[in-house]
Amino acid sequence: MAKTNDAGYIHSFPSVRGMQGGEPFYISMCPARVIPKIFSFDEDEVPPQLRAQRTLNRARIPEIANYLIDNPHNYVLSALTASIDARVSFTAISKSGPEANMGMLSIPMDAQILINDGQHRRAAIEEAIKERPELGQENVPILFFIDQGLKRSQQMFADLNKYAIRPSTSLSTLYDQRDPSSEVARHIAMSVEPYVGLTELEKSSLSKTSLKIFTLSSIKHATRSLLQKGSKEEISDQERDLAVEFWKEVALNMSDWKLALERKVNPSELRQDFIHAHGVFLSALGITGAHLLAADPKGWKRRLKTLSTINWNRSSAELWEGRAMVHGRISKARTNILLTSNVIKKALDLELTGEEQELEATFE
Repeated sequence: MAKTNDAGYIHSFPSVRGMQGGEPFYISMCPARVIPKIFSFDEDEVPPQLRAQRTLNRARIPEIANYLIDNPHNYVLSALTASIDARVSFTAISKSGPEANMGMLSIPMDAQILINDGQHRRAAIEEAIKERPELGQENVPILFFIDQGLKRSQQMFADLNKYAIRPSTSLSTLYDQRDPSSEVARHIAMSVEPYVGLTELEKSSLSKTSLKIFTLSSIKHATRSLLQKGSKEEISDQERDLAVEFWKEVALNMSDWKLALERKVNPSELRQDFIHAHGVFLSALGITGAHLLAADPKGWKRRLKTLSTINWNRSSAELWEGRAMVHGRISKARTNILLTSNVIKKALDLELTGEEQELEATFE
């Protein structure tokens, strides 16, 4: 970003000063409307080795912007991290005591302030304010560091992202109060047997020794397929009740699940030996269930009894290899889920869709 002719003018922010690695940093409150004007990010055409951050992924911006637009009174934005390439001054409230690190941070207007972490949030804030100008009056926390050159800025980016780990889909489902399908999945996992006690609420994959059969994320995704709902799409009370009733009925026809709940069989042994103890089964059954409910709204419970007659044993390679399994390992790839669903649909005497017929022909 080119320097402007603003020498002698300053931006002032209420701030708290701290020390990290022997260098000062500042935590400041910045009006949201000011952020697009004073914070820059490296242009896309600059080679990666000469940048201090990744290029902007514009596909991410609408999702964050819509989150702000849709939740103007109930949103959370984490702090942006930025580097200042100029000399700053800090005027403390007091010369001693705790207030010696509280005061006003003054930054020259002609300084370049480069975002090290949070460029997508910055761009989303700009877009959200266009739609909801009142968001410009809100405050965004900023973590300011003094720029020590490109190498230091690149290292800051690497350090900030090195240990950043996204929460598992199951944990996000557990805590997400805005997503209707997450709410339904939580209800099933916490109040419907045998899912109560057999569902892993935090992790999206199970260890070999886990005493669980299901993951919360697999229940959510299977229920979305069952109700044919997209992410964040509303779910009526009637649809919620239907999903609960469906998964209850499924459980009644899976005797091994009941044995696991009663601790008469080890869940890890079920996962080792049976297809129905894996997420691919729930996903496939969600797809099958949507067709079953549409094709036979009154007799679907009776037809689900056929589930108990299917050979779910992983040793039946002629049935499951290439469908639920690839080279003997469970696969949750979309194609494998559909091929597994085809087996269930045939057993329940349901017609395959055109896509499913083509996939089946390719498989055979």
